[in-house]
Amino acid sequence: MSQNKSVAVIGTGPAGAIAVDALVQEKSFDVVRVFERQEKAGGCWVSREHEKPVPLDIDRLAARTADGPVPVPANLPRYTPSLSQHRYFDSHVYPNLHANVDASAMSYSQEAIPEIVSEWSVKTHGPDTPFRHHTVIRQYIEDLLNRNGYQDFVEYNTTVERAEKNTQTGKWILTLRRAGKPNGFDYWWTETFDALVVASGHYAVPYVPVIKGLKEFAEKYPGSVEHTKQFRGPERYQGKRVITVGASVSAADTAASLVNHAKGPIYAVVRGKYNAYFGDEAFKHPNIERRPPISHITSDNGQRTVHFEDGTSVSDVDHIIFGTGFTWTLPFLPDIPIRNNRIPDLYLHVFHQRDPSLAFLGAVGAGLTFKVFEWQAVAAARVLAGKAQLPPLDEQRKWEAERIAKKGDGPGFLVLNPDFEEYFEQLRRLAGEPAAGAPGRRLPPFQQQWVDIFNAGHQRRIRMWKRANEARQSKL
Repeated sequence: MSQNKSVAVIGTGPAGAIAVDALVQEKSFDVVRVFERQEKAGGCWVSREHEKPVPLDIDRLAARTADGPVPVPANLPRYTPSLSQHRYFDSHVYPNLHANVDASAMSYSQEAIPEIVSEWSVKTHGPDTPFRHHTVIRQYIEDLLNRNGYQDFVEYNTTVERAEKNTQTGKWILTLRRAGKPNGFDYWWTETFDALVVASGHYAVPYVPVIKGLKEFAEKYPGSVEHTKQFRGPERYQGKRVITVGASVSAADTAASLVNHAKGPIYAVVRGKYNAYFGDEAFKHPNIERRPPISHITSDNGQRTVHFEDGTSVSDVDHIIFGTGFTWTLPFLPDIPIRNNRIPDLYLHVFHQRDPSLAFLGAVGAGLTFKVFEWQAVAAARVLAGKAQLPPLDEQRKWEAERIAKKGDGPGFLVLNPDFEEYFEQLRRLAGEPAAGAPGRRLPPFQQQWVDIFNAGHQRRIRMWKRANEARQSKL
């Protein structure tokens, strides 16, 4: 019988929400507690229209040292003045943000994303548009939590500031902080659990590359340097000279959205390595001019000049927007290192090899994400409930070593494409099928049509960019 009778879940984004459902459906745990640092469920789909952007800490973001652990006060529980350190749970969402994945491929296997479509999406993609507005996705995640009273398990506005294993008792001790605004005080306390599920996401802390003169430019011209996480639509850039940096999804979306607002051309800094799903079609717009990496920036004597590695430059730059990804941070897990922007020592991207009571959800690259989270969550719930058995440690280590040999020990390690079926079925075999009438969430066999629909949605977005490019070209 399982010794894991109490489980803590960190996060109520799409991974945390499905984790709660999977754990509760096992009917094996006396306690399931969920801690969410935001005010509502939804993870990076939570929107705050009037949120003020926090200036980028360029040195620490470039060094990947931002979002470090905070000091834990002694003698808990207690109240302390509200923490002032930025914790990077500011919103990613701009008003017209839509999911870039077909809703049927994006959804969990048993819960369809509602067929609520926006006027913009219908106008852009047709009446059968498969893309949903961000508000629909966030509500979908919250609805999963709120059914059957799951919302009662969640502590909102609560950050896990430390999670440490007591080697004598084998229990996880979580140090928790509930934000005290508007009264000016935070409440700190601890709780103890048998197991820990980390679903805190890895798209919170922006990454900004090291560029000579960038910090000075940002300081002399406040608001001039941003990350796409802070982008709130193209309107504020009307008539401004803008440079975007990055070649993947967020940079492409940002550059394309600016062409009818910012001063043309939009300068897009790319290295030639584009998103595997979307390619470079967005950057082919006649009002977008591609440039090589930035060598340095000069801002002395009123200059606002960005210099590129090929010797060219652009003057009078008003904004530089970085779509350069994120840094994975786990400030609450001091004993779990980050290596090459991934968590090492995980089996199947989920189970920590040194501690089977510790599981991570969402520790993978993009693709069929919500379904991936579901398969991971069910497998983790079964293992923690004692209904599924992990293989011997040497086999777990062999899996990681072989994947490093094949994919590398960096971002490529996390990418599931094109081996979706192999990964889904590995998790399904590990989880097993509950006996007839037995509790537990059931996982269906992998369906190739999920990938086909997934890829078709990408082609639909590519056609959107092509139409915009051709329409503009016809006017020249």
